[in-house]
Amino acid sequence: MRRDVRILLVGDEGVGKSTIVTSLIKESFVSQVQHIVPEVTIPPEVTPENVTTYIVDSGCDLDDKQHLESEIRKAHVICVVYSIENADSFDRIPTYWLPYFRQLGVNVPVILIGNKIDLRGGEVTNEALEDEIVPIMNEFKEVEACVECSARMSLNVSEVFYFAQKAVLHPTAPLYDSRDHVLKPACINALKRIFKLCDKNKDGLLDSAELNEFQSKCFDAPLQTQELEGIKEMVQRHGSEMVIDDGLTEAGFLYLNTIFIQGGRLETTWTILRAFGYGEDLKLVESFLSPKFDVPYDCSVELSHLGYQFFTDIFVMFDKDRDGSLNFTELNELFGTSPGNPWTAQKFLDATVADETGAVTLQGWLAQWSMTTLLDHKTTLEYLAYLGYPSDSTTNALQITKPRKFDRKKGRSSRNVFLTFVCGAAGSGKTSLLRNFAGKPYLDTYHPTKKPISVVNSVDIDGSEKYLVLQEFGSSLEAETLRNSKKTDLADLIVYVHDSSDTNSFSYISNLRQQHSLDHIPTLFVATKSDLDLAQQRHEVQPDVYCRRLGLRVPVAVSVKKDQMADVFHVICGIAIRPTSAMPGGAERGLTATTRFRSFAAVFIGGVSAGLFVRALWKQDGRIVPLGQWLRRLFAGR
Repeated sequence: MRRDVRILLVGDEGVGKSTIVTSLIKESFVSQVQHIVPEVTIPPEVTPENVTTYIVDSGCDLDDKQHLESEIRKAHVICVVYSIENADSFDRIPTYWLPYFRQLGVNVPVILIGNKIDLRGGEVTNEALEDEIVPIMNEFKEVEACVECSARMSLNVSEVFYFAQKAVLHPTAPLYDSRDHVLKPACINALKRIFKLCDKNKDGLLDSAELNEFQSKCFDAPLQTQELEGIKEMVQRHGSEMVIDDGLTEAGFLYLNTIFIQGGRLETTWTILRAFGYGEDLKLVESFLSPKFDVPYDCSVELSHLGYQFFTDIFVMFDKDRDGSLNFTELNELFGTSPGNPWTAQKFLDATVADETGAVTLQGWLAQWSMTTLLDHKTTLEYLAYLGYPSDSTTNALQITKPRKFDRKKGRSSRNVFLTFVCGAAGSGKTSLLRNFAGKPYLDTYHPTKKPISVVNSVDIDGSEKYLVLQEFGSSLEAETLRNSKKTDLADLIVYVHDSSDTNSFSYISNLRQQHSLDHIPTLFVATKSDLDLAQQRHEVQPDVYCRRLGLRVPVAVSVKKDQMADVFHVICGIAIRPTSAMPGGAERGLTATTRFRSFAAVFIGGVSAGLFVRALWKQDGRIVPLGQWLRRLFAGR
């Protein structure tokens, strides 16, 4: 919500603009006032809305016109003052002032101020006011209200500025069509979304408990039983469809807000909208959808316990038939408070676990959100807000992991979600491997991968559920991806796949490894199509020898077609948890050069300390020094 309001007073000469400002400040009538009162600043603590308010007076001389136009363009709300004793000053509102603002391209709320009601002859109330003002309000939508006052009697002066402030902070135009006397479509859509979020049990009604939870969220206080019943009775008088089984329907909720607006209580509806993240344009504000959440380099983002609990609860809530999965209709209803399913373009049911009917299971649902959070946590943050995460801050649904380098140095990862790159020649079986992991049937027909594919599933490791994300890029994009250190730094593991029945398949991944410096990433080799005859690879050494030379386990042989997977996904996940177990060249590959040398030096120094090191000399800066002394100095950083 805006934290300041700039109010400009305009009008013909002698209508009392300066007197109104002075009467507000002095809280009494001042007979002699300046021609133009200097700008007044009212601090937030003395205003009902707790906003800083600037009040700007203006003149009508030709010399002031340029300054006046400048002030009109800076104003948040314009008060057009007329005198009730000067009919011309009123007639010039629709013929001069309002067209003038439009001519300047200004589109801000306008308040009409009728001053000097003390001159009406004892009767300050104008019964004909509505007949006089409504035609102007119908022609000029920017006119929000009309207030009559008396600067001499200090009557309704503070109300003038209250309505002006209110027109800025709680504008009518976005919510209500004053000509047709109905809520505007954007307002209806926002209130319908709020109704769905507050309908916790999804029965299409807001019962007393849900109404009280709604009231507490928006206004920090529950409704008393008598107040609650009074609201229901008032709404039900408008139509029996408004309240059903003692619960407020969506139509009743919309009608209730219509009553608020028509009764001048726009602040009530605006408070509701803002409590659910809406801005003045009736769109969810950026800070609500994308709260500040900085992720340090080399760290990843995962769902926290609260995040998993939220997505579990919402799954159960929308699983209407209680079959343990969400079908197309249930998914559409679940995403009814959002722009839609965020994974539709990705064919997400191919990427995660679904049942035999194609409905996503709870396991697949949580796995999909785990992958989304790992690869694009901003989308998860947005959808937590869209789906009604029950907190003032959606960021506590996420958690940041420790840096990968820290885990590799430590030798064990505390992560719960791991990213694995799957690389290999075209036709080597990468896609089949991914499909098997996601529980999809084997396809005999080969379709080359033209764009990146990601799949996810959970893996049970020693009773703890971990999530594994497998990504393949297609042979045309593989080299480009592996060249990009920003992308490879995100990988917890690289799996190199070759077709054990194709004599040229292994050479591809061997050449791929030579072209890119990736030995700091844990590595596993997988030999696919083990159900076919084993082919001698056209390579200087065979795959098993190649892996042993790198200090890695020999390729895991699998047959996706025969579903003979050799527990390969548990192997992959186990390596991700213990990254040093699969570093090409040994565990020390994962350490920096300095760390490896210091480890080497420590071994020698330990030997010297134990008296086991043969005495030797070392030449340093032209001087001969004992090797043990030199190593001690080096290790100590001297």
